[in-house]
Amino acid sequence: MADVYRWRLAPEGLATRRQLRALGLRPGGQDVAAEVHRPRRRRGPLVAYLYRIEHAKPVRPMTPGRSAALAAAMLARRTCPNCRTDVGYCIPRSLGMCVPCHDTPAPSEGDCRVLA
Repeated sequence: MADVYRWRLAPEGLATRRQLRALGLRPGGQDVAAEVHRPRRRRGPLVAYLYRIEHAKPVRPMTPGRSAALAAAMLARRTCPNCRTDVGYCIPRSLGMCVPCHDTPAPSEGDCRVLA
């Protein structure tokens, strides 16, 4: 079982994943060394897992393939499925489409006019 510390009382030499990433490191397959618990009033405590900094490995460099895959994924998040345009921001998942498409009312069947 990993050691458990209270919030802000963890010893030096331990870091969370986010702190490791800020240092240019990754856990590198090591097990969780400790946990930090932040108490809350009405629910269970928030838990953060800590890793040993001396066992961490450097972050892998970005390859051209990973860069292309990341660019394609971000383009898909910015492309509206309704109007098929790159709107320049990540489309909110709650809307499912860009804000202009969401704000304009969809034409109902009675509104369609056949031009002869």
